Amino acid sequence: MHTPASMVMGIVFSPLGLVLVFTAAITPQWREGQARLSQGMGVRSGSADALLLLQTDGLWESCLQVEHLELKQCLPVAGPYQRDPRVHLAQGLVLTSLFLCGTGIVLACIGVRCWTDIPLRGVAATGGLLVVMAGLLSLTALGVYTHNLTRLGIIDPSQGMSNPRIPHLSLRPGGSLYFGWLGSCLQVLGGCGLLFSFKRPRCPTFLIYFSAHCHFTQLFVY
Repeated sequence: MHTPASMVMGIVFSPLGLVLVFTAAITPQWREGQARLSQGMGVRSGSADALLLLQTDGLWESCLQVEHLELKQCLPVAGPYQRDPRVHLAQGLVLTSLFLCGTGIVLACIGVRCWTDIPLRGVAATGGLLVVMAGLLSLTALGVYTHNLTRLGIIDPSQGMSNPRIPHLSLRPGGSLYFGWLGSCLQVLGGCGLLFSFKRPRCPTFLIYFSAHCHFTQLFVY
């Protein structure tokens, strides 16, 4: 069977997007922050000996590291960051995206049916629809997180709950976000490729066989 190019694109891009989104989900580099340890931490912030504190946050894990020292600790997210509803929303959307994408890939593999002559176009296209939905959900999660990146888990100083001994972190997007964006785009592209499976070929297989059989018969008669 000659597999359509759109199906090949869907079968290749969809698993690759799933792997990238899964990698982004389990790594704690959704956002990165750094701060010089203040005088309250026992170090003069402007001195040459001041240490740089590095922090990375993910959906389920946060890590702290002191630059130039082999001191790094990763723990499950806790505190205001864990309780932030936008973090919960991103977690739920990513988990749903992974489930839908995995289900869609299974359906797409069944629909393509490389071991037979005629693919199950409806099944493959349904799988593509699930993959597109998965990509859109992960894009939504990434958009919500990126838009609120500097405000997630940050306590409002006006509430009088801030701790002056904790250094202020300058936050920026982390590497996991880029993996997630790339994986989500690949999911959408792969799902759209599989959606073209709904389109029937211009010349069905039985017509090709019938035409070839008639042509062969005419040659045999003449």
